[in-house]
Parts: sequence; C-alpha cells; structure tokens
Amino acid sequence: MTDVGATAPAATAGLDALLPVAVRRALGRTVDVVDVRRVGGGASKQAWAVDVIDAGRLRPLFVRRAGATGLHAHTLPIAQEHAVILAAHAAGVPVPRPMGNVVDVDGRDAFVAERIDAEGLGRRIVRLDTLAVARERLPLQMADALAAIHRIEVDALPLGADKAVSDASVRVVSRLEQALDAAREPHPAIEAGLSWLRRRRADAGTTPDAPRVLVHGDFRIGNLLVDRDGLRAVIDWEFAHLGHPLEDLAWPLVRAWRFGRDALRCGGVGHAEAYLERYNRASGRSFTARHLAWWEVAGNVRWAISCLTQARRHLEGGEPDVELAVLGRLASEVEHEILALTQGGDDAGPA
Repeated sequence: MTDVGATAPAATAGLDALLPVAVRRALGRTVDVVDVRRVGGGASKQAWAVDVIDAGRLRPLFVRRAGATGLHAHTLPIAQEHAVILAAHAAGVPVPRPMGNVVDVDGRDAFVAERIDAEGLGRRIVRLDTLAVARERLPLQMADALAAIHRIEVDALPLGADKAVSDASVRVVSRLEQALDAAREPHPAIEAGLSWLRRRRADAGTTPDAPRVLVHGDFRIGNLLVDRDGLRAVIDWEFAHLGHPLEDLAWPLVRAWRFGRDALRCGGVGHAEAYLERYNRASGRSFTARHLAWWEVAGNVRWAISCLTQARRHLEGGEPDVELAVLGRLASEVEHEILALTQGGDDAGPA
C-alpha cells in the first residue's frame, strides 16, 4: 500500500515507539526502522508508512491498525481482513503482499503489508494527465480483478454466512432497511429507493440457489492503487463478506465513485458496457445491464445510509472528526441521485 495523498495528523509519540516493535513482530526478525509517518487510512482504520532496512536494503511497508470505533457491525476485524488478503494474494489477485498480523498495538490489532508506490486518491486517478493511459485500461483490469476475487475458494475463509435469507437481493434490502432504522432519522428519499428496490427485485438477477462468493465489499476507484500502466493493487478489504458477485460489480458505478467525471459511469474512468462484457467473459457469468441497474440503485441507497452512519460517529462523540461530519452532509447529494435514478416509477432505472 502507499502514502496516497494528504498526510493525516501526526501519530502520537507512544505509537511512534510501538510501531517499529509491531513491524518486527510481524516480520518475525530484526529490522532497522528508519521512518514512521501517519498516512490516510480510510474512514474506519488508521495507517502508517514505515520504512525499514531489511537484509541491507530499504523496504517500504504499510501498517493498518483498527480505528477507535467500527464503521458498522459488518466491518471485519483486522485479523480477519488480513486473512482475506492472504487468500487473495495466494489466488493471484493484485493486492499488497501481506506480511503478518500483530495483536495489540496499544490496545488495537494491526497488520503489516508491503507498500506500493502508486496513486490511490480517486479524484487524482480520474484527472491526472499522467494516468490517461491507465484510465483506458482500468475498466477491463477492474473486471479481471473482480473475476479473480469471485473465484477465490471461500470454505477456509474466516467469514460467517447469513443463513437466514438465501436470496441475495432480499438479504441486501433487509440489511439496508435495518441500517436506515438504526440511523434514527427520517429520510423519505432513501425510503423511496428501498421501495423501488423491493418492487423491482425481479431485475436483481439473483436466485435462492446462487452460490455465494467472496465479495470485496468496497471495490471502486479510491480503493485501487493505480500507476501509469493501470491497476497495481486492490486495497481496503474491511467489508469483505460472502455474497453475490453483482454487489461488487455494480458498486464502482455509484456516482460518488466517479469523482466528478459523471459521464464515465464506470468509476469516472470508462463505460459500463465494456466493463460488464469483460467481467462476463472472464467469470463465465452472463449478467445484464438491467441487473447492474438494480444493484446501482442499491449501491446508492447503501452509500447514503453509510454517510449518515459515519456522521453519527462524530455527532455522538465516539470519534470527533470533521471528515465524518462532512460525510453526513453528503447524504443529501446521494438522496438526489437515488431520486434521479428511480424517477418515473417502475419503468425507471439507471441508463
């Protein structure tokens, strides 16, 4: 993983002292730590770039540590996230090489991985002139990476399966309803989106007997490391779970992950048609644009609720953070998108 942009607030002196010990424990040998700096680690985790001298050469590493509070009940603990990344690496998915899990770094678990020199900020990926060629390649590379993720053998993964509901579309809508109820706020636009999803469930492309695959859970621009040649690594696996492939396939289409390049529906870097065709060819599946449309609406409903949930972490004092507060304001933009996608009733849907 990499220091992908603005540096986060400096680490405490105590953690600066503990992280070198944690790195040595993860690697299982003595190395000289020459630099430790806090970097952006996402909304629910902390991250540090750590440079070490290992066997006489400089080695850039990355430490990901649990945050003060979980994003929501379905976020993986650090140890399970590390185990999933190990499985992905073994299966040939492009991920930063995992180096080891560390229990109790000042009261929270962490893991160590290689640090990759590549761009991770979505707003830069979709605009930098130096990444123009990468953007042309990304939709097909993303499709290939997803197909590889969805082929990973899941039996040995430390992921529980929800046995209560077998159909993925029913399970997803039920979970979204529960999450909105937990927000304890009236949001008619989100309710309208949920109603649309229930009425159009036949378009979801799911069946009760569909096998569950490993789902990354947050596969999108912003959770991909990109260089001039395109995709280098898939990062941030904290939402990984057993689910339906369309959950991942449609998530990059959510408008928030286009970072202002709205005409390019696939993550602000390309068109959905080529992306879908490549995924079907690589995976042997036969999903349609209509299936993607249902899951795109579901993705926007999910993101609107997530914005509210993250803002509540700030508002309730559990983790005061202006970024979390701003996400609460963004919920209204996502609500507008939900209405735009579903206007016209049952005949509506994303273009």
